[in-house]
Amino acid sequence: MEHREFISVAESLPLEMKIELIERLLKSITPSEPAIDQLWADEAERRVAELNAGTVRPIPGEEVFKDIAERFLK
Repeated sequence: MEHREFISVAESLPLEMKIELIERLLKSITPSEPAIDQLWADEAERRVAELNAGTVRPIPGEEVFKDIAERFLK
C-alpha cells in the first residue's frame, strides 16, 4: 500500500480509531518512561491540589498568551 492510500484510509476512520492510531504512533516515536510519567502525574496532582486549596491563582490562557506576545513580539 502506498503512503497516500494509507493516509486516505486513516482519514476515513471513525474518530475513536483515529485517536487510537495517533496514540500508538506517538508511543512508537517516543516510548513511555514509567519513572518520568509518574513524576508528571505527581506534578499534575500537586497542581490540582494547590488550585483546590486556593493557594495559587489560575491565569486564563488569553492572559498568558498576551503576556508572552508583549514580552517577545516587540
